[in-house]
Formats: sequence, structure tokens, C-alpha cells
Amino acid sequence: MSCIYLPMAALFISILVNILFFSKVNVKNIETKIYSYLLVLNLIHCLYNCIVIILIKQFNIVIPILHKIDILMIMYWVSGIFAYMVTLSLPIKSYRKLGFSLTIINIIISIIILSLPMTVVNEGEILNTIGPSTDSATIFVTCYVISCLILFFYVRFKQKDQPLKKFIPLFVLIGVLLLGLLSRNFFPNLIIEPFMISFVNLVMFHTIENPDIKMIEQLNMARDQADKANQAKTEFLSSMSHEIRTPLNAIVGFSNLLLENNDVPASAKEDVNDIVMASDNLLEIVNGILDISKIEANKMEIENQEYSFPKLANELITLTRGRIGEKPILFKTSIDETIPPVLFGDGKRVKQIIVNILTNAVKYTEKGWIELRISHVVKDDLCHLIISVEDTGIGIKEGNINKLFDKFERLDIEANTTIEGTGLGLAITKKLLDMMNGKIVVQSVVGKGSKFTVAIDQKIVKNPTFKEVEVVKPTEVVATDKTVLVVDDNKINLKVAQKLLEQYSLKTDLVASGDECIARIKEGKRYDLILMDIMMPKLNGVETLHELQKLPDFNIPVVALTADALTGMREKYLKEGFDEYLAKPINKEELNRIINIYLNKE
Repeated sequence: MSCIYLPMAALFISILVNILFFSKVNVKNIETKIYSYLLVLNLIHCLYNCIVIILIKQFNIVIPILHKIDILMIMYWVSGIFAYMVTLSLPIKSYRKLGFSLTIINIIISIIILSLPMTVVNEGEILNTIGPSTDSATIFVTCYVISCLILFFYVRFKQKDQPLKKFIPLFVLIGVLLLGLLSRNFFPNLIIEPFMISFVNLVMFHTIENPDIKMIEQLNMARDQADKANQAKTEFLSSMSHEIRTPLNAIVGFSNLLLENNDVPASAKEDVNDIVMASDNLLEIVNGILDISKIEANKMEIENQEYSFPKLANELITLTRGRIGEKPILFKTSIDETIPPVLFGDGKRVKQIIVNILTNAVKYTEKGWIELRISHVVKDDLCHLIISVEDTGIGIKEGNINKLFDKFERLDIEANTTIEGTGLGLAITKKLLDMMNGKIVVQSVVGKGSKFTVAIDQKIVKNPTFKEVEVVKPTEVVATDKTVLVVDDNKINLKVAQKLLEQYSLKTDLVASGDECIARIKEGKRYDLILMDIMMPKLNGVETLHELQKLPDFNIPVVALTADALTGMREKYLKEGFDEYLAKPINKEELNRIINIYLNKE
């Protein structure tokens, strides 16, 4: 009965693998379906083998049909391996058709094997079968294995992206088949087929994509928690932005008004100017944190539209000169005048990229010069912008250049303790360039200076459709008989808005809630423009607007005046029905633009 040892070992392995596989809830895909079929068939085959050996050796029952069934089980299992290889190799649209085709083929093979004669050899410990039935079964199994090899070579040379580990069971099968043939020659008493199949199933268990459903549920739960945490972070940043921008609106607003007041002494104006600069720095920090958070959350979007390149260049020069201030730095510019005047792309982000690099140059250059050069190369309808910013600043160590674009990274912080900044500017610049398919190259020598070169492609607009809105000064606005209603629950912000609007000789009416705003309109008071704060108690700005829109004949333009300045907020509030969007702190140019559109008679 030594011939039963390997089938018993095979039965043990098969039971173990079946328990491992079916004890967990598996993903229902074609791989696991075929594998579960192979496992169950192998378990039945092992159990069947043990029973047949006992019947023959203990009770001397020799029936050829029992051995033919044993051979058919092996052949069905090999056809399952072939089906598995087909699903890995070919783009099968209907797995039912594949299963149906293999079933028909196996039925035909079964008829052939069952109809051909077979001789059972039962001598001592040897138990074997010979004859046409056995030979035909060997041929069919060999054909299936060769077909699997053909599929492997097809994948190897045609579909190189398919992981080869999936084909490991095939090579294990070929190996154990060859081993089985040799074993039969040297040890004819061994029945090795059930053990071979069980071993291949065991190897296949570790190659099949079969994640545990419980693990997937845990991963999904962790992902949901991460999404909630990310949402909480976004809400916190939005709230932080609002809370910081609200007092900044008062600081910046009153400071700018003092700078324009001729009655303020020159010495006081210097202090006020410092306040404005400090406020701008704080606003830059807030904007940087919001931008990097948006980028990390994949919510930063590139908004392509037509823009004026000469205007962008002039703004860059004005901003940089303002930041240089009293520093003994010569600011040199070389801007190619043949650059197409109107380009299509995200002009705001292009400007932000260049401003970040220029700001960095100003921070780390104490004397000497900074040069901004912008050239271009035209190919078809694309303008390949090449922007370089070179300075005579402190330079960057070669080993630190790769760290430049890391978040919150400030190099040689001990040596540069007097230089302000969060280390976000260049990180945002790199992320934006990646989103715009741009490139940046850094060259630097410690103690001599640095050079940043940026390349960005923008489309050329040959027939511009946009019209540049001219920025007008408050004294140029002809709107003396116009009245603006300002709605804000913060009394200081109301005062700031009133002071700013007075410069345009506009009449103002101030209310502290959405209810008061609605009451004014219902009373029949006429306004030419409404500036509406968003975050207010009871009725917020959006709810107030919706209530106003329900009133008959309401057609007053309403501008969202809010400290909620996250990317995408403008689009959000325009969708809610607002005519325009004005962020806090109030930017004078933006206010000029809105006044010019809605109130300027000329």
C-alpha cells in the first residue's frame, strides 16, 4: 500500500489550500472563479484516488472505468489551467463563450477516452494503466500544456506589461510533469499525479490576485477616514483663510487710505507703509498654504483663457520694483517685444510662477543686480516661453539644489535667520509647472548668485475675443449719483468699504445682516450695486441673494464680498447667482474694475 502515500499527502495539501482559500470572503472575478474550480476538482480527484487505491489493493476490485474517470479529472484540471492562461493572455469579451467552448471540447475528449480500451496493471505495489485510452489522454493533456506555452510566448513578446508571475504555475506544472515521467521510470509504484496537481494549486495560491474582502473593507475604511480628515483640513483652511483675511481687510484698507491721505505726516507714512508690507507678507503666507493644500488634494485646476502678455510683463516689473524697495539692487529687464501680445493659458499661474522666483531672488540678494529675461520660440501655434531670473545673491550649495522644491524647506536656515518666508513659494512653483507641462532648471554658485530658467508652452491667439477692461482711478469714475449697499456683519469691514467707496464719490448704505438687506429692498429703496458678505449669522450671503432673487423685479447687480478666497470660490459664487466676486482684503484694482463695469457712466 506504499502507492497510497503520495495521494494521501496530496489530499492533505488540497484540504489545507481549500480551507485557506474558502475561509475568507474572496473577490469575485474570473481568476478566483477558475481557481476555485481547480481547487474543488483537485480535492475531489485526491479523495477519489485514495478510495480507488483502497478498493483495488484491499478488495482487489479492478474496473477500468474507475481509472478512466481518474484520467478525465486530470484532463479537466489541465483544461482549467488552459482557461486561466487564456484569460491572462487574450482580451476575452465573453467568458461564458470561452467556458462553453472548452466544455464542448472536453465532452468530445471524454467520449474518445471512454470509448477506447484501457488495461489496468496491478502487480504488487505497482498500479498503472496502459492502452489507447491512456495514450490519447496523454496527447490531449500535452496539447493543452503546449497551448499554454504558446500563450505565454505571445504575452512575453506582445503584451510586455502583463506580470510574468502569473505564469509561474504553468512552468511548475511542466516541471512536475517531467519529474513525474522520470519518477515513473525509476519508481513505478508511485502514483504522483494527485500530488503534482495539489502542488501546482499551492503555488498558484500565491500568484493569483486574491485580496481578502475584509482587508479591502479595512482599506476602504482607512481611505474614508483619510478623506474625512482631508475634508476637515480643507474646511479648517477655508475657515482660517476667512478668519485671517477679515482683520487683514481692515488693516490693509485703512493703511492704504492713510497712505493716500495728504494730511498724514511723512514719518507716519513710512510706518504705515511698513504695515502694508507686513500685511502683504502675511497674505502671501496664507495664500501659499492654501495653494499647497489645494495641490495636495488634487483640487488645483489650471484655468486656461486668453490674456495680455504685455500687461503681465508690466505687472511683474512693477511688483518686483516694489519688493526691492530701498535695497541697493539694480533691476534689469530684457523682454522680447516680438512675443505674441495675446496668449491662451493660465496667465494668473504663469504670473505666480515668475513672481515666486523673482521674490526669492529679492529675498536672497542684498546688493548687486537681478535680471529678468523673457524670450520665446514659436512653433506652429505654440509660443514656447523661456523665462530666466538671474541674481547676484548668496547662491545655493550644489547638494541643496534638489531640496529647493520641497515643502517648508528653507536652506541654510541658521545663516539666513533674518530672511522671512515659509519655504512654500518654490514648492508651489514646481507643482504648477508640473501641472502645466513646464520645466525649471537651477544653476547656482555659492557667494556669486543663482539663475532660474523656466520653460512653458502657451497657445498663440491670432484673433483675440477678450476685451481688456481698462483700470480707472477713483477720480475718473463718473458715478456721483450712484448708491451702493454694503452688507457685512463686521462693523470694521463696513467702515473700510465705506471709506473706499467714498473715494469714488459714491453714496453708501450700510447694513449688518441679510435680513436688513432684504428689508431695505422691500421698503423700495433703490441701489445701483450691492456688495454682499458671505459668512453672516442667520442668513448668509448666498441665502440672502436667493431670497432677493425671489422678489419681483429685482435686478440689482450683487457682488460676493468675502474672505473665502480659496481657489475655485469665484466660480462657486458665480454659479450661485452672484454677478461678480471680490475677495478680502479688497484689492484696489479689482474694486476699480467692478466699479468701472457696473457704475461708471462713461
